[in-house]
Amino acid sequence: MSRTMPPSPAFAGVAVVFAAFFFAAGAPTPLLALRQQEWGFSAGMFTIAFSTYALGLLVALLVGGSLSDHVGRRPVLLTALYVELASMVVFLVAPSITWVVVARAVQGLATGLGTSAFSAAIAEHAPAHLKKLAGGLAGASVAGGLGLGALLTGAAVQFTSDPNTLVFGALTVTMVLAIVLVTLTAETAERRPGALRSLTPRITLPIHVRGEFLAGIPVHVAGWMFPALFLGLSPALLRLHFGLQDGLVVGFTAFVGPFAAALSGFAFARHAARRSTLVGLGLILLGMAVVLAGVTATWLPLVWLGALLGGAGFGGTFGGQLRLIAPQVQAHQRAGVFAGVYTVAYLSFGVPVIVAGQLAPRWGLIPTVESYAAAVIVLAVVGIGVQGLLARRDAAAAPVVTAATA
Repeated sequence: MSRTMPPSPAFAGVAVVFAAFFFAAGAPTPLLALRQQEWGFSAGMFTIAFSTYALGLLVALLVGGSLSDHVGRRPVLLTALYVELASMVVFLVAPSITWVVVARAVQGLATGLGTSAFSAAIAEHAPAHLKKLAGGLAGASVAGGLGLGALLTGAAVQFTSDPNTLVFGALTVTMVLAIVLVTLTAETAERRPGALRSLTPRITLPIHVRGEFLAGIPVHVAGWMFPALFLGLSPALLRLHFGLQDGLVVGFTAFVGPFAAALSGFAFARHAARRSTLVGLGLILLGMAVVLAGVTATWLPLVWLGALLGGAGFGGTFGGQLRLIAPQVQAHQRAGVFAGVYTVAYLSFGVPVIVAGQLAPRWGLIPTVESYAAAVIVLAVVGIGVQGLLARRDAAAAPVVTAATA
């Protein structure tokens, strides 16, 4: 009798565990806002505590991003889960912002180690009739997890007396259950030599996908900077500019964009990948403009509308970019290529927010947010131009391919 799960439950289970990683990543935003009130640390320290996660993730991606291509998916996934479990325990007992930063760094290492392996495992566990869904599901797990983590933690801050214990106690139990689930999944990758060599920090990109990867850089930077604005800077914006600090408002503001991204990822999956990317960039551009208008008018519903539009665009661009690259790589290259994609993504998610957090005391919060938004808009415009050129190239090449096939 087999001790491993059938493909369909394994596919669903691995996707849920992947989403749980990002639920845990989104959870600290409302709690950090609460801790800022209690412990009195600066807005700059807030952004460092938030973004340390992304930097830890980047280190793990560069070192171990392609490791599962050599030792198998399951050993890497289990190691990532044990490290994530350790970070949940540190969050649970952290007595100061220093320990929260440590927990965020450990959490980032865990997520970075597991991200490319999870993305590859989701694609490999997917039954044949769900293969097209796999790329969209990986993107939706990331965005949806971040959004739900922020929202439900915000509700815990608003309505419970000890939200930190509730949230991270529940997440500790979740990671234990996730370890059991992943242990019961089948291995989907063959062992290959070169595991130690793969730990040398690098991005593995087959030559035939490098052009597409480079063309996607402005897309990823614009896309990932958008939710980072809400997860890393919105608590300070709400407190200092809008005069609001309720946990539920903070959580909902951080939730809207990522959740819209998760839903739109499935909607865009039915359309061509290049078209999804272009439409998504247009929505990011529009959403950022609406957010700026809401900040200028000090009208929070307009900010939420902008988050909804830009979040939907983020879902379209990220899923579209994954679908443009994933079919072009072989199974043994998959984790390394995903590591490259997520390296760009998390540099974009973490570094600009740290810079903004350090600039805000000197420039002022609103000028800093306006400059951040302008950078997103410029990158979205550049991305539209590059992707538009590639779309015309694809259209020109299609008749040639059809004729050759005939």
